[in-house]
Amino acid sequence: MDSGLSYELLDVAFGMIVGMSLGLTGGGGSIFAVPLLTYGLGVPVGLALGLSLASVGATAGFGAALRLRAREIELQAGFIFSIVGMVTAPVGAMIGHRIAPAILLSAFAVMMGYVGIRMWRKRTEAAVRPGPCATQGHGKLTAGCYAVLSIAGAASGLLSGLFGVGGGFVIVPSLLYAGITIHRAVATSLMVIFLISVSGVIANIVQGQHVPVRVTSLFVGGCLVGMLAGSALRSRLSGSALQKMFAIAMWFVALFILAKNVSTFVPH
Repeated sequence: MDSGLSYELLDVAFGMIVGMSLGLTGGGGSIFAVPLLTYGLGVPVGLALGLSLASVGATAGFGAALRLRAREIELQAGFIFSIVGMVTAPVGAMIGHRIAPAILLSAFAVMMGYVGIRMWRKRTEAAVRPGPCATQGHGKLTAGCYAVLSIAGAASGLLSGLFGVGGGFVIVPSLLYAGITIHRAVATSLMVIFLISVSGVIANIVQGQHVPVRVTSLFVGGCLVGMLAGSALRSRLSGSALQKMFAIAMWFVALFILAKNVSTFVPH
């Protein structure tokens, strides 16, 4: 098979993996994008971060449009979260461009390990307790609700710009803590990821980062197909088993990234 065609098929396949994991878990799956692009397709780290952010944002926007039609999104809470995140995402992108690739990837691996732990221990819907935003839809948001959404939005934006991830692993738990139910939290998370990603992508372009149109288009196309497949499979698979499977996969990938970069920190 022609090497160019093989590369393109791999590009689409990797996009499908990211999209399917995002559709299945509702957050956290998109963290696989950077390792797949960097080690699977040979994309430079800085470019992989930007491409990952664009792909995850496009996929989340597609999912959010579907959820918006079903009226599952908490618009007011989502916009507050997004506005703060859109301000901090460019800051994260600026910091990321000034950090050595080996250090950035090692930090990314540590974050993957943390996300894996969070996914392994993730609470079920029954465990969600009322929070400061639980009255959403029945009145004005409280000061406590604004504070939770703003702080979490700032953290999510920084992580999105810095590591090229959607930040669903921060957004969904924050919305659950705020008192929003799991289904609406996942739906709202997709809208937030889309808006914050747009801000991060614009920041990367302003800083002169080139976006390879063909590679990005194929990867995004695979993401969209994977998102549909993951969403369809989600209701048929055990949520708990699924979370643990992705957590184990994240730990293996994190160890692989650390093994590839640890020599940078060892004196020769």
